Amino acid sequence: MAVGLMAVSFVLLAKCADWLVEGAIEIAHYLNAPPILIGIVIVGIGTTAPELAVSVTAALEGSPEVALGNAVGSVIYDDGIALPLAALFAVRAIPIDRVVLRSAALFLIIVDLVAWYMASDGTMARSEGGILVALFVLYLLYSFWEQKRQPPQADSEEEGDRRSLWGVAALFVGGLVGVVISSDWIVMATPIVAEAMGLPKVVIGLVVVALGTSIPEVATCIIAARKGQGGLAVGNILGADILNICWIAGASALANPLVVKPEVVNFMFPWMIAIVLTMLGLMRMGYELSRWKGIVLVVLCGVYLVNLFMTNPGALQVSGH
Repeated sequence: MAVGLMAVSFVLLAKCADWLVEGAIEIAHYLNAPPILIGIVIVGIGTTAPELAVSVTAALEGSPEVALGNAVGSVIYDDGIALPLAALFAVRAIPIDRVVLRSAALFLIIVDLVAWYMASDGTMARSEGGILVALFVLYLLYSFWEQKRQPPQADSEEEGDRRSLWGVAALFVGGLVGVVISSDWIVMATPIVAEAMGLPKVVIGLVVVALGTSIPEVATCIIAARKGQGGLAVGNILGADILNICWIAGASALANPLVVKPEVVNFMFPWMIAIVLTMLGLMRMGYELSRWKGIVLVVLCGVYLVNLFMTNPGALQVSGH
């Protein structure tokens, strides 16, 4: 039963991710906005829905380590797995929009450091969560203001070839809902299959929650890259990174203060920041994301996992969420 559910879910996920990307591309045309910005603002919000649901629920149920660990761990896996897959599946190196990268990179670094400082004493209070959520709202407003200052993008698509605005909205929303639902089914079915295969609980926890809630980003990145829309994939990951810290960790702290051991916080955050800085540095080199850069990120993520198993096994259930 669980195996059948997983098989159906992966088929549904692939199709809905295709609809989501198609809708996002056409939204970019309608708004005359670069796909990377649409990926950050619109696709990012949608694909991080599983992380939001897991973290807020965990906070309300008295599992603050899971709530914060899910947010931080998702950034690590999005940057170390989802984005590299986009680079590997893309036909050519993915060009990076300089203007959007500059603002997104600076903001991402700042909020990562701010969140680390907030949690370093072992508690992320409601007021601190509110600050993170407010920072995200300010970033959205700044992104749209900055986009309006840029000259309109040339649109190679003829008006007659476009779907109606309602058609685009239906395609995007339908794809988004399908991605979220199919991902949830995969997360539910995976532990059942893993237990039947005799896998240890520590491996189940790592696969189910860390990678499970990142499935929407992985699927969207692969589909976008195969369609030649690498900018949308990059925007999705940048947006997901910002959302995971500002929106997901912030909303979780608003729901219930997050009390986490300082040693756990000081294990997760440095690794997350190291991977984020590496990703941004690679994007800055030549303003493109090529296959070799994707391999570097995968290797770094692998080093993190080895370190997690070798030196901090007690935190695996936390930072893997």
